[in-house]
Amino acid sequence: MIVTVRPFLMFQNGKAEEAMNFYTTVLPEARIEAIEHYGEGGPGKAGTVRLATFSVGDQSVMCIDSPVAHAFTFTPAFSFFVTCRSEEDLRRFAVALGEGGSVMMPLSSYGFSRLFTWLSDRFGVSWQLNLP
Repeated sequence: MIVTVRPFLMFQNGKAEEAMNFYTTVLPEARIEAIEHYGEGGPGKAGTVRLATFSVGDQSVMCIDSPVAHAFTFTPAFSFFVTCRSEEDLRRFAVALGEGGSVMMPLSSYGFSRLFTWLSDRFGVSWQLNLP
């Protein structure tokens, strides 16, 4: 029996807590639910995220700071799809999340919605922002 299914983000270079703090300032319904840090002598650098949970809208997300450097990072094949309430919200989120990142689909009407953009934030996490 499955108890829960959640997205799991593995950050590198100690960026997990910075990313969660950023998301909670940009997205009004985001909040950090729990956070555990590595201590001295742990497998990860002291003070980095051993395990954390944050929520974005109605989605709970787990994340860590990897204690091991990997040759990979996030891919746009996984993204958060955010349905926005207004054009103003979508544009504000797009500016904030896109700062220091990259745009895969510029803000426009693509036929399947009134307004849409797909971008990667400065941490490499992909976001699809949609105004139906």
